[in-house]
Amino acid sequence: MIEVFKTNVQQVEQSQMIVEKLLEHFPNSAINFDLEDCDKILRIHSLSISSRKIIAILKANGFYCEVLA
Repeated sequence: MIEVFKTNVQQVEQSQMIVEKLLEHFPNSAINFDLEDCDKILRIHSLSISSRKIIAILKANGFYCEVLA
């Protein structure tokens, strides 16, 4: 299962911190950012994904996040 999110993460350091936090909740997932994209895309490939939890984790760290339809 792959889920794609629009974020406001701007810097590589921020994206690395978010990936680490997400991996704590979603181990064995492939998580990456495309900061070159205008929507600052976050992609998560995992067997089970909770969009609500992912959005909550980013929000708790001061970032905007929404599922990209």
